[in-house]
Amino acid sequence: MRVRLTPEAQADVAEARLWYRQRGTGLDRRFLDSVEACLSSISEHPERGLVVEGTIRRLLLRGFPYGVFYTLYPNEAVVIACLHGARSPQAWGRRGARS
Repeated sequence: MRVRLTPEAQADVAEARLWYRQRGTGLDRRFLDSVEACLSSISEHPERGLVVEGTIRRLLLRGFPYGVFYTLYPNEAVVIACLHGARSPQAWGRRGARS
């Protein structure tokens, strides 16, 4: 299945990657690898993510305290957020899945 990130989700990933880059020691690359593995998992097994509200699913990143929030459509999975686990669920709840 095709996986597409909304502009907001892309910004989430970029912001988190920058935060890890500032900490050094290659954490930003490991974070990006974890995001890419999660997106690949969504592509291969789209229904794997836990339904958290309505049609929104969440899959956790391996090795990082982040969740990838997405909605399934007939031909694609649309990622609406990639957020730290400590963030309020309302942060992704306000985003439209078809952005």
